[in-house]
Amino acid sequence: MAEITVAAALDSLDTVLRFVDGQMEQAGCPLKLMTQVDMAVEEIFVNIARYAYHPEAGEASIRCEAGGDPFRIVVGFADRGRPFNPLDRPDPDVTLDAERRQIGGLGILMAKRLMDDIQYEYRDGQNILTLRKNG
Repeated sequence: MAEITVAAALDSLDTVLRFVDGQMEQAGCPLKLMTQVDMAVEEIFVNIARYAYHPEAGEASIRCEAGGDPFRIVVGFADRGRPFNPLDRPDPDVTLDAERRQIGGLGILMAKRLMDDIQYEYRDGQNILTLRKNG
């Protein structure tokens, strides 16, 4: 499993996506799967960049593993920001009009729908969120 550590800042998003895409391309990942994983990775990383350390600065580590038979992609995020499990929040009611809907939660809902599995744990002072997608 390859890993990078970047500043938990929006400026690092392109680096994170290039890293994950590089791992998926190297493993021969189908384009449709890459697109789905990229969308989920972007949502998760943007949330880390905006909220994990705010107003302070910090780092995030991203791990990626792709390949196997059957094909599978695993992307893990770790940060030392405030403990926060986005999976604990109830999914937003998308049947409501935008004016009546509570703010927030759409990004994690999208990631849940795109991925086959998402898990969260707080361990050793770190938020650890893992995405899994089978091909």
